[in-house]
Amino acid sequence: MGDVKGFLKVRRQTAKYRPVCVRVKDYREVAMPRSDEAMKEQASRCMDCGTPFCHWGCPLGNYIPEWNDAVFRGRWKKAFQLLEASNNFPEFTGRLCPALCEYACILGINDDPVTIKENELTIIEYAFDAGFIRANPPKVRTGKKIAVIGSGPSGLACANQLNKAGHKITVFEKDDKIGGILRYGIPDFKLEKWLIDRRVNLLEKEGIEFKTNVNAGIGYKASKLKKEFDAIVLTAGSRVPRDLNIEGRKLNGIYFAMDYLIQSNRRVAKEKIPVNKLIDAKGKKVVVIGGGDTGADCVGTANRQGASCVVQIEIMPKPEECRTKEYPWPKYPLILRTSTSHEEGSERQWSILTKKFIGENGKLEKLSCVRAEFINEQRTANDKRQACPVMREIPGSEFEISADMVLLAMGFVHPEHSKLLTDLGVELDKRGNIKTDANYMTSNEKVFSAGDARSGQSLIVRAIAEGRQAAFCVDKYLMGESSLSII
Repeated sequence: MGDVKGFLKVRRQTAKYRPVCVRVKDYREVAMPRSDEAMKEQASRCMDCGTPFCHWGCPLGNYIPEWNDAVFRGRWKKAFQLLEASNNFPEFTGRLCPALCEYACILGINDDPVTIKENELTIIEYAFDAGFIRANPPKVRTGKKIAVIGSGPSGLACANQLNKAGHKITVFEKDDKIGGILRYGIPDFKLEKWLIDRRVNLLEKEGIEFKTNVNAGIGYKASKLKKEFDAIVLTAGSRVPRDLNIEGRKLNGIYFAMDYLIQSNRRVAKEKIPVNKLIDAKGKKVVVIGGGDTGADCVGTANRQGASCVVQIEIMPKPEECRTKEYPWPKYPLILRTSTSHEEGSERQWSILTKKFIGENGKLEKLSCVRAEFINEQRTANDKRQACPVMREIPGSEFEISADMVLLAMGFVHPEHSKLLTDLGVELDKRGNIKTDANYMTSNEKVFSAGDARSGQSLIVRAIAEGRQAAFCVDKYLMGESSLSII
């Protein structure tokens, strides 16, 4: 490394954000870019570890110490080349990934870890500004045609890799624009949509064909896909939300989080929404059920729409603020995380079980809740006694929360079991996800799957990694061997 004692001289500087009073008035990105010089200083904290566990923590296996060293030395093009070698879309992961690599950073054992996520984002934005990134279509085409169904991070990564191998790629997207959950599920204050357009324009110039407003399996039948393409890759994500089927569920004012976020993103993009279809938090008491990232995105969106108050409740206990013995380094820990949306104004409560929704004349008015606790019970499984957490309601802890709007953000159960899956004859696993073998191949030999549709709801960095791995397997299936990266 350029400065082997950098971590002793320089303290970690976390990301800076626009003031809350300013940013809640718009949907622009909340994070503020760091200067190149400040980033060089932060990169100097990377220790050139003998065994860098950041590689282990990152599903993409990014060359983190190597591009940190390049940044410190001012070799920005080299840093970009190293970053691009393992990550198709650093401009997305640098904004959206929860940075598993940082929690595996060896410096984090007894100090603050390196600012890997911010460093990654600075490198890719520097590369765009400096003109390092240009369309680079393959010089030779193989004559093979591949259909990629779904244009989220996994589908785009898979399409990008297979296009580099010289295959002709067509990406089918049932929505009107490319990006999948990146475009419609992530609020602009985390990912402005011009960033997606910038990347998609590059992919188009490199030869990838995008077909929007096409519902594969219906608008473009499975039989036609099988006839026209040498391979099909299913990357449509996991979009079926987990519901809360309790008393009062049919009351007006209760929505799935993704329906709310999709509509909000369309409104930000200046699309007109019919008044009778509008989901707006303005002046309302909003309750978000679910404590994950989707719930936090709902909090930030509701605040920007002018909600009178926002309460986020979670059935699980409040996480610890620091690592516990259950999550030793270098594991990704279950700890309390406060997002920029939480900082903008909300109340969070844990260990809350919603019993029923209450209202009059078909309109939601409040939630009936009870506090819960998890107790370890000894149970026998596979001839072994083990402790299993069991949830119990706390007697006498019943209470109510006033609400005009409830957003269900409790995760997703599996991909849509569409006509396409049925007609292609692909098997599903016990959880309802698309079943594949170790080579990402489904029960239909020429059909592959990757991302959330295959593995269940997960992180953007894992989706990209799966897209890359599936591309390697598809290329090898078609050509007998592959020069693509396996990660």
